[in-house]
Amino acid sequence: MTAGEIAAMFAHAWQTTTRHVQVLEAAGLLTHERQGRMRIYRIERKRLALVSDWLAHFQDPAKHRRGGRQDVLNKTTNRNQGDAAKARSA
Repeated sequence: MTAGEIAAMFAHAWQTTTRHVQVLEAAGLLTHERQGRMRIYRIERKRLALVSDWLAHFQDPAKHRRGGRQDVLNKTTNRNQGDAAKARSA
């Protein structure tokens, strides 16, 4: 797929698409091949699968029972309640 074909799929400026393509290529998620004056971009499916697997980890709440945001909130709340109890007893 050419950069023009990619850009045509979105309703934003050409420069925005170009920048995103550069970032994806720098991350190893896209490669390009020159054919004459055109660059043909290809998705690196194996690399994309690694990213997908990594992102799936954050979508599964069972994997985040320990050490997640709720644990931090609970610890903060418990600490604050303990401080309030100490202040009342003093």
